[in-house]
Amino acid sequence: MDRIHVMELVRSFQVGEIDRRTFLKRTTAAIGSLAAANTLLAACAAFPNEEAPPVIDESQPAAAPGMETEGDLTVGIVEYPDTDDETLMGYLAYPSSGEAVPAIIVIQEWWGLNDHIKDVARRFANEGFVVLAPDLYHGQVATEPDEARKLVMELDNAEAVKEIEQAIAYLQEQDYVSGDKVGVVGYCMGGGLVLRTALASDDVGAGVVYYGSPLDPAEAGEVKAPILTFVGTEDNIPVDAIEAMHAAFTEAGIKNEYEVYDGAQHAFFNDTRESYNEQAATDAWPRTLAWFHENLS
Repeated sequence: MDRIHVMELVRSFQVGEIDRRTFLKRTTAAIGSLAAANTLLAACAAFPNEEAPPVIDESQPAAAPGMETEGDLTVGIVEYPDTDDETLMGYLAYPSSGEAVPAIIVIQEWWGLNDHIKDVARRFANEGFVVLAPDLYHGQVATEPDEARKLVMELDNAEAVKEIEQAIAYLQEQDYVSGDKVGVVGYCMGGGLVLRTALASDDVGAGVVYYGSPLDPAEAGEVKAPILTFVGTEDNIPVDAIEAMHAAFTEAGIKNEYEVYDGAQHAFFNDTRESYNEQAATDAWPRTLAWFHENLS
């Protein structure tokens, strides 16, 4: 590590000669660790007119502010701006190596940003993705169906799509994210929001829909990303509606695939619920990873 060069970067950042993004990029190159560069950035903010504390042993980088290390991952709650200057929040997980990798948005079920969704985010991160699960209920989590139903009814879908787009924008600004576009995967309520986001945003590189409400065929032709859908025959979502949507994708020249699992119920991927179907879930998971690797790389 070139200590003199790093301290010159600290001084340049403190006097306004370089911005935050430039500081992180140059310091990461000098130190060899994005996490350590983030720690130094936080120290600069804490001591704006003083020499920041030295970075200690970059081979054991500390987590960035608000984050913590968990095995080979950096995880935690992050804040990012909304379009109306409000603050949004989400659960972020990414490989601690700091290497730039593709990014994915994970959209919650109707329960909210609960431990299961955070676990799913970590699973994707362990497979080499940067993952952000936006908190669309703004801190509320349901444990009973009646609570979840109330939260879903209060959710403005158009506003939720805008918040997902802000989460995408946040990921696109990070140095540890590769590629210009972001993948989006969602479950139940989140599956439907994947499709709505793929309609609205040019920044979606691929979508994966787990038992989400399908688009009308007239809308489906306007989707801007490849779509993979999973649904079970025992779901309350009509299989023929899924088939009609994908037929419209094909007619419009949109890359797409879907799979119908015989006997699988709604929420077959959620291994914390009685609806969990191990056979369907273990088939869908590697196909989901392959879809993102194929379309985001």
